[in-house]
Amino acid sequence: MKILVVGSGGREHALIRKLKESSKVEELYCAPGNGGIAADAQCLPIQTMDIDGIVKFSKENSIDLVIVAPDDPLVAGMVDALQAEGIKTFGPNQRAAEIEGSKVFSKDLMKKYQIPTAGYEIFADYDSALSYIKEKNEYPVVIKADGLALGKGVIIAQNEQEAVTGLQTIMQDKIFGASGNRVVIEEFLTGPEVSVLAFTDGTTVCPMVSSKDHKRAYDDDKGPNTGGMGTISPNPYYTEELADECMKTIFMPTIEAMNSENRPFSGCLYFGLMITPKGPKVIEYNARFGDPEAQVVLPRLKTDLVDIMLAVYEKKLNTLKIEWSDEACACVIMASGGYPGNYPKGIEIKGLNEKAQVDGATVYHAGTKAENGKILTNGGRVLGVTAKAKNLSEALDKAYQAVEKISFEGAMYRKDIGKIKSI
Repeated sequence: MKILVVGSGGREHALIRKLKESSKVEELYCAPGNGGIAADAQCLPIQTMDIDGIVKFSKENSIDLVIVAPDDPLVAGMVDALQAEGIKTFGPNQRAAEIEGSKVFSKDLMKKYQIPTAGYEIFADYDSALSYIKEKNEYPVVIKADGLALGKGVIIAQNEQEAVTGLQTIMQDKIFGASGNRVVIEEFLTGPEVSVLAFTDGTTVCPMVSSKDHKRAYDDDKGPNTGGMGTISPNPYYTEELADECMKTIFMPTIEAMNSENRPFSGCLYFGLMITPKGPKVIEYNARFGDPEAQVVLPRLKTDLVDIMLAVYEKKLNTLKIEWSDEACACVIMASGGYPGNYPKGIEIKGLNEKAQVDGATVYHAGTKAENGKILTNGGRVLGVTAKAKNLSEALDKAYQAVEKISFEGAMYRKDIGKIKSI
């Protein structure tokens, strides 16, 4: 098969590495890819949002399967455009991708179908949002931009001043553009967070192994929200009993709700969960593999990923038994100094090979480019240094050993990935 992956980050590199293991893959393309992906697939000069370009290339080169990995092209309807030309795809269509594209839509969906989530209100103008927060006077409070914001559109305000500033940046300064035209203001939930990605063909749901993402930029969960600074799998808080409860109260009800709304979801549906004292609740949905969750979940997958994706496309997921490794996996993100704010690009990365000289480690490239035989930084999150081992502490040790062998000027990373606080 000829397979094309759309995207340019660490998630796409993890997908491509897993696809390379399949005997069914003959040619692998990535658009646009990055400096590390170029060693594993043919990178194309087609940008992630170039729907016409992706469709044209797929038709002209008889691509057998297109995997649309990032949120933006899914929400923009890339899958619809490909399917209209008879091209097989993995990923939800535009109507289904709205579950991530609009926080307002997803919160209203959960309310309508009684899927457990935080209490919330929706506002389309700054003054009424501000009045509501001041009247409630309950902190912390969570403020979310309605639309896509690179995983950074959530502000957890600890006091009134932070809430005012947060609202201003989203609704008045428009740091996320039109995504901030509406905001969701919701109650702050407490408890351990769990990420569960699930394969689904719109009828059958096959949850993947659990993971835990570390969103804050600095150690001890301090600093601004990021796209994710590291992940572990499995998530120690996610028991079999919880998995059963989530299947009954969240996973299946969500798929059924989307079908009831005539928005059947096919692809990878991401459930961001909080295990509250009152049980599991949904913090957010994503319409695709998480990044960096994919970097710790996919290495544990034993079943051929191509078989799974074709079963999803053909609505035959119930015929497949998906198997997972019992090993643990850990990923530490190495980011550019200044991320998630402003940061330099074009800095040479040293000490790289695909294992960072550590057996059992893998380096997934996120924000890199290849130039004159060198690998240079080209984004906020630069590398996902990942390791698999028989338990979590060994996986973390290996990942950090690998991190220490890689260097670039201004590199920053958290030193406490995988550190678990008691509940």
